[in-house]
Amino acid sequence: MKINTAYKKESARILIVDDEPVNLKLLDKMLSAQGYRNLVLIQDPRQVMDVYMQQCTDLILLDINMPHLDGFGVMEQLKSLDDPLLPPVVVLTAQHGQDFLLRALNAGARDFITKPFDRNELLARVRNMLDAHLAHRLVYDQKDMLDEMVQVRTDELRRTRLQVVQRLGRAAEYRDNETGNHILRMSHISALLAKSIGWSKADCELMLHASPMHDIGKIGIPDHILLKPGKFEPEEWEIMKTHSVIGANILEGDDSDLMRCASEIALTHHEKWDGSGYPYGLSGEAIPLSGRIAALADVFDALTSERPYKKAWTVEAAIDLIKENRGTHFDPDLVVVFLKQLPEILKIRNRFSEPEDEV
Repeated sequence: MKINTAYKKESARILIVDDEPVNLKLLDKMLSAQGYRNLVLIQDPRQVMDVYMQQCTDLILLDINMPHLDGFGVMEQLKSLDDPLLPPVVVLTAQHGQDFLLRALNAGARDFITKPFDRNELLARVRNMLDAHLAHRLVYDQKDMLDEMVQVRTDELRRTRLQVVQRLGRAAEYRDNETGNHILRMSHISALLAKSIGWSKADCELMLHASPMHDIGKIGIPDHILLKPGKFEPEEWEIMKTHSVIGANILEGDDSDLMRCASEIALTHHEKWDGSGYPYGLSGEAIPLSGRIAALADVFDALTSERPYKKAWTVEAAIDLIKENRGTHFDPDLVVVFLKQLPEILKIRNRFSEPEDEV
């Protein structure tokens, strides 16, 4: 947002509200002689709101005693707009009583000019009010500009953060002969499932960003086990299972929602509904919902993806396995949601499909 610091008095829009035509003409003549060119004369106070809404206004000179709607009523209407850049109101009055002036100031007036007008006093008060309003506007515009800059920077950091976590996930997947697109598919499916069960937009985005790190703990598994083409020996399998705890340990210690969610997923996405999973044998709703979601998304994509050590399962075969394991491996309610969302899940699968030379 560009801030225009050049301010010319002739560009100031001043509303002059008075039911007496002679007063309007006098004020118009005084201010025009000083170079003010954007003067709007209003004889009927009921028109003020419509005129005000048409264009940015810098100052309002307002009579108090008027028919149909007095100056207090006009100020009340203006205050109801909750305009953060409401222009200063200078009351035009022949009243001199303190109670009257206090009422005007409490109603929103910034200053007052007594009738009959003293030319020099009028011009000084108008100039001072315009200078003050300009300063207020500049501060407000600077705040808007800074807010916009912060938002742009926040968006950049958010995109960078997503790239970092995706690459962390890919680092683990590549060690396991997985493909980088697996984490894209798995994370988008996870976010879709979270949305389908009513998670907020912010929490779904958190799921999208956190789930790519579900297998980051594989970084800590020795190559001779992680890359073994055949079946694990019992002791090797026990070591392999530690990747969930390793991943949680890598990610813990940060108080951000992203890292807390990522650590939770890394730790629990191999737990099973019936308690036969690892590392802690949690069951049912004792397993965090984020881990249950990630487990379902991860298994489906792993089954339907080709690996050096296996052919890809058909979607039908993978769905059959998920149905068979509903209530044992997988949260039964999530399986129902998964099946309902299958068309969208397949769109995600196609969107992030592997290049032909990598499968």
